[in-house]
Amino acid sequence: MVATLGGIGLIRPAPGTWAAAFMLPLAWAGPLACLVIAAVLVAAGFWAVRSLSREGAERDPGWVVVDEGAGQLLVLSAIPAGAPWLWVVLAFALFRFFDILKWGPVGWADRRKGTFWVMLDDLVAGAMGVAVVLALRALLPEAG
Repeated sequence: MVATLGGIGLIRPAPGTWAAAFMLPLAWAGPLACLVIAAVLVAAGFWAVRSLSREGAERDPGWVVVDEGAGQLLVLSAIPAGAPWLWVVLAFALFRFFDILKWGPVGWADRRKGTFWVMLDDLVAGAMGVAVVLALRALLPEAG
């Protein structure tokens, strides 16, 4: 249940996209809440992925989406409470862009083996999304 975020990972097609989308309403809770929930998902995700690896699960099965949830929440934590909804859409698009294309450090982390790396590639994608959101907020302060 943890690895699939309560079954979201079993939705087809694109379970990672569904998991990321499921997190979007949490943007209304504000940046701190997003960070706290992301930290809880990271801890629970590491536990779940380690448990799955002991059961012989493949390296990074598509139905494991707790990592996508945590990564998406990282990007949402860069958006101030009450920001226009376009920032939330941008956060979603950026996270999915970096997660799917796996450029640079995201791809590097994705190619590693072990339970640590199953979670880390999505956290790196989230961190890259945070960097873009913060840069845009600095360049466009009047946009929210």
